[in-house]
Amino acid sequence: MMLIDSHVNLHHEKFAPDREDVIARARAAGVARMITICDRLENFAQVLSIAEAHDDIFASLGAHPHYAKDHLDITADKLVALGGHPRVVGIGETGLDQHYKFSPFEDQVRVFRAHAEAARRLGKTLIIHTREADATMGDLLEEEAGKGPLRILMHCYTSGAELARRALALGAYISFSGIMTFKNAEDVRAIARQTPLDRIILETDCPYLAPVPHRGQRCEPAHVRDVQEAFCRLRGLSMEEGSALLAENFFRVFPDVTRPA
Repeated sequence: MMLIDSHVNLHHEKFAPDREDVIARARAAGVARMITICDRLENFAQVLSIAEAHDDIFASLGAHPHYAKDHLDITADKLVALGGHPRVVGIGETGLDQHYKFSPFEDQVRVFRAHAEAARRLGKTLIIHTREADATMGDLLEEEAGKGPLRILMHCYTSGAELARRALALGAYISFSGIMTFKNAEDVRAIARQTPLDRIILETDCPYLAPVPHRGQRCEPAHVRDVQEAFCRLRGLSMEEGSALLAENFFRVFPDVTRPA
């Protein structure tokens, strides 16, 4: 049975003391593939070095919407130049966040558009973070997808049913995290119940969002097993059925990731 964690942040300072042990624990738990995510361009070299050092880890390239104000000089050309590396399988995470508002909204939109153009030109998956910006994100996705083929992943989904509907209509995939296990997350579970089974993948977003029974601890990629167990219970699947289904979905949305032998 193969587990996959589609969104880890292995360059995070919380993993600095024991990163290799964290990776080893993930493998021991059955995690066969991980994508480690770039949140700022200045962190890309470290993110890429982690992926280059491990055959089962791939990387993304991008700037989180929190840091859009620090990336106003970002262009699609710059992202294309960096993102052509064979270990880079996604562009992002990028998107809109109106919860914390760490960057002005217009800066977030501008930076998001550069990422979308780069993903389209590279033929790589656009990894999207969106929070409390459903209507604008739906409009942006429809506009960007209208410019040409665009493979879309809605990461760590916590938005509403209408944005999910609009994204799915564009062929998007939706990723669910350990939030599914939180007591007060019935709205997220409702979306996870309704989303077509062939459009779902899973993640931890570690070191954040540790699932039950690890709440309050540092989250690790190994905890994706708990996320998958919660998902399988929700959808009435065995772990073996869930693993096969989720792996096929993952390799469709990230076709540049090599499959295990």
